[in-house]
Amino acid sequence: MDIEILLSLQRFREGAGGVLTEFFQKMTFLGELSTTLVILAIVYWVVNKELGEFLLMGWSGNRLVNGVLKVTVCAYRPWIRDARIVPFGNSMTTATGYSFPSGHTMNASTIFGGISARRDMPKALRIAAGVTVLLVAFSRNFLGVHTPQDVLVGAAAGILVMWLTWRLMQWIGLNPQKDKLVVIVGLVLAAAVAVYAGVKPYPADYDAQGKLLVDGAKMANDTFKGTGWCAGFLIGWILERRYVCFTTDVPLTQKLTRATVGMLTYYAVSLILVPQIKVWISGPLGTASSCFVQMFYISFLYPWCMMRVKPEK
Repeated sequence: MDIEILLSLQRFREGAGGVLTEFFQKMTFLGELSTTLVILAIVYWVVNKELGEFLLMGWSGNRLVNGVLKVTVCAYRPWIRDARIVPFGNSMTTATGYSFPSGHTMNASTIFGGISARRDMPKALRIAAGVTVLLVAFSRNFLGVHTPQDVLVGAAAGILVMWLTWRLMQWIGLNPQKDKLVVIVGLVLAAAVAVYAGVKPYPADYDAQGKLLVDGAKMANDTFKGTGWCAGFLIGWILERRYVCFTTDVPLTQKLTRATVGMLTYYAVSLILVPQIKVWISGPLGTASSCFVQMFYISFLYPWCMMRVKPEK
């Protein structure tokens, strides 16, 4: 059934001559990891620190959940399951790891689902955010890179994690001294997920020519990334609470400066330092370490730098 739905969408996509395709490419872009990290960083540094903490905490949890589910189920991508499926354009380049559940959908559920679930947000914004989650999820089907099951479970899991995160953040607000416990539990879970992904066996299926269809070790790469991002956020988060305590309640000019400098330095870290770390440290440890540094920069290092530079009066 799932493959037939994708084939129907594929026939519509090809027969319509590109109608809606560009739109859904734009929607799927909102769920990409690189896009998600930039949005999370800007919200945290500039827009609303409390909202940014909530979204970053939820995203870290979602990356762990997504990573565990992917390497547990080990579902092949639609075009591997059925050669009739031909994803649109270069959509396959951003479709990394196993298929189930959809990482793009869980990313969208973090940002837009997280906003939609908060009753303290304007109703119109919550509705728009909820619709965005649905559009990002459907875009993965429309472009042929995920099955309906992938996106439905991805959306459900993502929103559930954000709801649990909202409750967790409320609990921390009432028990601020318990933040250390949250970090310890989170780091233990991240380490357990990394070990699980590293030692579990993966399916080894071959095509008619004897070529391995899917390399499980490579598919687990996304899981190792998730553990690094999660650990980087948790350690950066508690250090920021202890030693920085920045605020987003600053003048507009200062916000613009923060955003500009932050994005320039973030891209320097992501495009120069992160790849270099993978050269220095090979394998899963290098992958997790590079993502740790990237998220640690967002959650602690840049806020620390912001507070060291005092704006001129």
